[in-house]
Formats: sequence, structure tokens, C-alpha cells
Amino acid sequence: AYRDEEAFTRAVALGLLDYLRKSRSSGWVVSLSGGADSAAVTALCSLALKMAERELGFSGLKSRLLYIDGIEAITDINGLSRAMITTVYQSTQNSGEITRKAAAAVATALGSTHHEWSVQKIVEAYTAIAGTAQKRTLKWSTDDLSLQNIQARARAPGIWMMANIERKLLLATSNRSEAAVGYATMDGDTCGGLSPIAGIDKAFLLRWLTWLEHTGPDGHGPIPAMKFVNEQSPTAELRPPSRGQTDEDDLMPYPIL
Repeated sequence: AYRDEEAFTRAVALGLLDYLRKSRSSGWVVSLSGGADSAAVTALCSLALKMAERELGFSGLKSRLLYIDGIEAITDINGLSRAMITTVYQSTQNSGEITRKAAAAVATALGSTHHEWSVQKIVEAYTAIAGTAQKRTLKWSTDDLSLQNIQARARAPGIWMMANIERKLLLATSNRSEAAVGYATMDGDTCGGLSPIAGIDKAFLLRWLTWLEHTGPDGHGPIPAMKFVNEQSPTAELRPPSRGQTDEDDLMPYPIL
């Protein structure tokens, strides 16, 4: 009944682990927004490790990752997840408590090492620099798209730095539907060394996350914490909260897209 969901999960999970080993990377880093795309990417990282453990046994999996510093001291899959998966919630003044809590709940359920920080001062600094060059104050009434995009782009340097420091792969979180119509920010959600859901449409991804919450892959079961993501209307959270921004209002219903 869930052939497509199972196939997608197993193919991408295998691909993530295979690419990780071939590139001699120590793990994955994801900018975890509390929304669907980044939650899906993080879940696939977690499932890559769990499915490999089921196939190879923990010692077999660990033996294939001995190039990673400190791996010998890790004794179980939970420790491996904490060491190999890093997630960061990067807020601005337009970020909400719902997405922050969703990101934290997903990170806890998936066993990542999770951080929270604000990029608001970075956004303000870039906005001031551009405003000085334009000899005017940038405003939402005249600079809506620019003020949205700088928030997404301001998240890139810090998360790249984490990936560099920890010698991990930064994973991009842009999906096929949004990329096809330009609803993705270059050097924002498109930045990364690997893009695991770039070929996946958002309508399927939303169905997959519901399946993951309630059923999950055979032999692994559901991830109930995905409810914190699934109960939201997808939003970029780049406009002020008073504007009630949602992705489907900006675009169209995802099944139509």
C-alpha cells in the first residue's frame, strides 16, 4: 500500500550514507526550520543510520565509519546519531514559537545534536549596508522580496561554518515543486553540498511526512513527533507575522503545482 513511500525512504537513506562514506564526511548538517522540507531531510539522515544498523548490525555499521574521529568510543545508535547529525534552528524576528518548538521536537525524536541561534543582527547589518548604498531605508512596501531573501541567505554562512568545523555534509532543503517556480532562495535553502529532496515534489513530501508520523518504514515504525510539522501550514516565515504568510498563498495549492 505504501510502495512509493518505502522506495523513496530506502533509496534516499541509502544514497545519503553512501555519499557520506565516499566523501569521507563525518556526518550531516541541516538548517532545521521546523517546516516540512528540513524535517524530511533530517528524518532521512536518521533513517539512513537506523536502516544501516538493521542491515549490518551496529558493529558492522561502525566498522564502515571508522575514519570518523571519535567513532570508536560510541556504543549505540543513539550516540551515533548525536555525533553524526547536527541541526540548527536559525531564527529572525519573523520566526515563530510554533516552528521553534517543532524543530526542537523533531531534533529530539531523531536524536540530532541541536542548536538554536538568531541571525537577526546579521539580517539587520546587511539591510543597513544595502540601504546605505541605495541612499534610502529599505521597507516592506517597496522591498518585499529583497527583505525576505536576505533572511534566508543570512542563514547560510553560519550553517556552512558548522559543517566545515565538524567536517560534515551540509544538506540543502529545497524541493522540486518550489525550485520549479522560483520559490526557493539561491544561497538560502538551496545551499549545501548535497540536495536529497531536490527531485521530490512537495505534494508527495507532505504525504510522506504524514505516513512517517503514523506508519513509517517497515521494520522501523512511525515517528510521532512529525505531528509538530504536519499540523502546520507550510510557511517560509520571511514576512512579518502580521501578514500570515503561507507557502500556498504565495504560490498555489501544492497538489495543483
